Amino acid sequence: MKTISKKVITKLNNRAITCICLFFTLNACSILYKTAKEELVDDFYSQKIGKKSQKVYVNVQEDTLYIHKAIKTNRKWQVDTARQIYTALPKKLEADRNLSINFIKNSFDIDFLTVPVKFRPSQADVPFQLNTNLNGGLYMGLRIDDYLLNYKSKPLGEWERNIHHFGISFGVFSGLGNTFMSPTNTQNILQQEYDGIIWSKGAACIFAVNRLTLGVSVGWDYLLDSNRSIWIYQNKIWYGLAFGLNLN
Repeated sequence: MKTISKKVITKLNNRAITCICLFFTLNACSILYKTAKEELVDDFYSQKIGKKSQKVYVNVQEDTLYIHKAIKTNRKWQVDTARQIYTALPKKLEADRNLSINFIKNSFDIDFLTVPVKFRPSQADVPFQLNTNLNGGLYMGLRIDDYLLNYKSKPLGEWERNIHHFGISFGVFSGLGNTFMSPTNTQNILQQEYDGIIWSKGAACIFAVNRLTLGVSVGWDYLLDSNRSIWIYQNKIWYGLAFGLNLN
């Protein structure tokens, strides 16, 4: 009886630790992702107005965005300082500017990726599973960010600048995690229960809409101890919900 109680308490403690780690990881994602990708920063972008597109440099100064035309010199984009042509986009206007601009940026994405929920298809007479084990890994991929800028009217008659952000990233990941080992997922060959260490690899697609970031992933797990040959999920496909914390 004491042995069973001890196993139950140990399992609950492991679940509690997993939930606490995920809570802090997801909160960190929501804070740091905003700083890294959500807002326009000083950089080169592809500016699109209607069907016209050109390369520009965005300079952020307090409440005003200064849009400079860019030219390519020696295969490198530079600000066209010879003509000093720029467009100023202040935070607020007294009259409607009727302006809608897309600023698009392509970049290489490096993230810390965690998959809090994994869907495992049925294996060896075990029904499909939803697992919430702790895991994390390095994600690398290609990213496209689109910032839509326009002005909206306010009740007092002024017009305020709004920027809506949309992002999408495709890439691959690799990392470590844990999985609960039991007789159920080893076809009753293993007679003990413990948390095994796994190596995961796969691909993910991450979407960002303003402050919300969410991704979907597909991957494979590999148990790293001697019971790998009897684990029913060894090298079997799973599908997951992913969250990314931007590192670059």
